[in-house]
Parts: sequence; C-alpha cells; structure tokens
Amino acid sequence: MKNQTFWSSVGKACAIFALVVTIANVAWAAGYKRVYSFTGGLDGRDPATHLTFDSAGNAYGTTAGGGEFDFGAVFKLTPSDAGWVQTVIYSFAGGNDGLDPHGGVTIGPDGALYGTAVAGGNAGICAGDGCGVVYRLALVGDQWLQSTIHNFKGDNDGWGPGSRVVFDAAGNLFGTTPNGGRHSAGTIFMLTPTPGGAWHKRTIHSFTGGKDGATGSMGDLIFDAAGNIYGVTEQGGANGVGTVYKLSPSPTGHWTLTTLYAFKGMPDGGNPYGGLIWDSAGNLYGTSYYGGSVGMGTAFQLTPGPNGKWQENILYNFLGDTDGSLPTTTLIFDKAGNLFGTTSAGGRPSCDCGTVFKLTLSGGSWKEKIVHNFGKSFDGYAPNYGLTFDAAGNLYGATPAGGTSRKGMIFKFTP
Repeated sequence: MKNQTFWSSVGKACAIFALVVTIANVAWAAGYKRVYSFTGGLDGRDPATHLTFDSAGNAYGTTAGGGEFDFGAVFKLTPSDAGWVQTVIYSFAGGNDGLDPHGGVTIGPDGALYGTAVAGGNAGICAGDGCGVVYRLALVGDQWLQSTIHNFKGDNDGWGPGSRVVFDAAGNLFGTTPNGGRHSAGTIFMLTPTPGGAWHKRTIHSFTGGKDGATGSMGDLIFDAAGNIYGVTEQGGANGVGTVYKLSPSPTGHWTLTTLYAFKGMPDGGNPYGGLIWDSAGNLYGTSYYGGSVGMGTAFQLTPGPNGKWQENILYNFLGDTDGSLPTTTLIFDKAGNLFGTTSAGGRPSCDCGTVFKLTLSGGSWKEKIVHNFGKSFDGYAPNYGLTFDAAGNLYGATPAGGTSRKGMIFKFTP
C-alpha cells in the first residue's frame, strides 16, 4: 500500500554498498552547473530530496528508487578538485529498514543521519509494502549502520511519512504522516530518546480534516524560541484548501493546535506543500501549489497581529508561463533578504519543466526573476524540494527526473 494520496498530489509520478562516480561540472548558463547525474542503478534514481550539508561541505540526500535492491538509497556527495564524488552510503532492502525514502535526511546532534521512508517496516495494517519507518544511520568505523527507530502501524499511529524529521533543542524528533491518525487525515508525531537507546513515539496531533486541516506537507516543521511548532497542511481548513498552524506544548505534555490561517483558494493561495521559514521580524513565508490570481500557485507571507491574528500577504502570483508554476518548494533567504525557490512546472515553453526563481523586495512590492529554466539538453526537470545554501553561498537542489540518464540530477547555482 503506497502513500497514493500524498505523493500523487504533488505530481510524482539491508546491505551497505558504496558506488563512487565522479562527473565534472557541466555549464548551461552563467552560474548554473550540473553537479551529478544519476544513472538509475546502484547509485540510485528519483532523487526527490532536500539536500543537507555537514560542516565539512559534504551533501546528503535520498533517492526514492535504485540502490542495490532498487528500493531507494541514502547518498553522500563529496567535493573534489575533479568534481563531485557520489557515494551510496546505504541501500534500502525493502524490509524492516523501509523502502521508498523521500525528502532527505537530517543530521542529528550525535552526528548520525535521520530520515523517513514512505513504505516498508514490519508493523501494522499496510499489507505488502508496509506503513513506513523512521530510521537512523550512524557511521561506525568506515561503515554506515542502519537502525529503524520506529515502524508505523497505520490507523491511529499514522503511515506513509514522506518528509524529513527535525530535532528540537532537547533532542526530540518531530515529523508528520500524511495518512492515518484517529481521523485518517494525517498526524504530527514526536520521538523521544530513552536511556536504553530506544525511542518512544507519541502522536501529538491527529488531524480531523476539518478546521485544523488534513494531510502533512513535504516541508520541514519549524520551531520558535518558545518551543512551539509551525507547519502547513495540504488540505482541510475552513475552506478545504489547506492551513498554516501552530502547535503549542503545555507543562503537562499536552499539545494544542491553533490554526493561524486557512487558505481560501483563488485569488488567495491554496494547497501548500512546502514548509515555512522565518524572517528576523517573526514573519512566516511559504508557497502554495494552487491558488493565486490564475490558479498556478503563490508565494506568501504571514505577519502576526493583535489578539493572535495573522495577516496574509501574497508576495507573488505565479502565472504558469515563463515565470513558473505549481511550486512545492520551501523558500530560502539569502543574506541580502532575497527569497529563492523552485517551481515544479512552467518556465521554458517547450518543456514546462520548472524553474529556479528569485524574489526581491523593491519599492514595497516583491519582484520575480527567473534565474534558471529547466529542461534544456540533459538538464533536470520538476524540482520539488527547494534549495540549500552551502557555506560559500552557492545554492544546491535536486530534480527527481532529467539528467544525462533521465534518472534525476543534482544542480548548483551561484547567485
């Protein structure tokens, strides 16, 4: 049983093995380079992933397929004078370790990698494929060892996690499932480490599908300084097209969800898939897949106001033409306060393969500039998970399709 509802809605279609391949950077336009092109074999395919950098400048991500057993892999990209070296550090076997990993990995406070797999595991009602897992990869000597820290069971426990997990300041892990829960509308979960090395899992909110929303997003959860959690739902809310929410803990361990904003659909935004980010003034930013002036998505801002009310401001309406359309991205700020992101479609008229865009505040309004159109030659297409800065200020991202072998690729853009 695959997570059909969540992944089809974004237009997407236990051995350790290392494969090292080096590919030199190939230039398209100024500032844009292909870093690595997947072959679809042992190195993986369909990198539907956010990229995570460690302090040494290595990048980590996941492929939903490929690897030694064709159930997906976790990979590492290491910079070198000759280009980037790609190494598969773990191939999923499709059993208790999981299969079909999406979204990428998070580096924990212990230096291990943590992530989710949409399917696999050995628990619950999800006959065949399994209900999904949360896993940990730890480097022991020169090998990465995998452990499954939670097997989802379906029903009230949730199932089909497809986004990254995030840590709070106390070392607890949080994430979402788009399916399952008490009302079959998805969950927010918390995993707490125990002295014995096991992890205790709690469902801290089950979405009802009503005013609180339904179906978790592709993006990360985020925290404020008080430990409150913020996120979006793809569906539900007062108008049925998604919400922005806040989840607040109490001293007794109970969590209370507050809907900060319910999207309305055209000409407002609708169906947000990417996560949220903060600015220094405490405003929230994100994208919606649908809605806007022509129904092709938006970039939006939420500003806190009196009495806990949040005001929404549409920063940009995507037009579905050369400016891009249908963004699933989580936005990212550069040091100058510009926003960068990707659209999963639009751009080059002959391809409709997606874009990298920049939003700049000028004269009180935000202006869009397309910095790359995907789809030319052996370029990638349909980027879903947004962008990541390295320490030098370069932007990196992944496309689940395209590249020299048409199995996906990693790209770099220098603003």
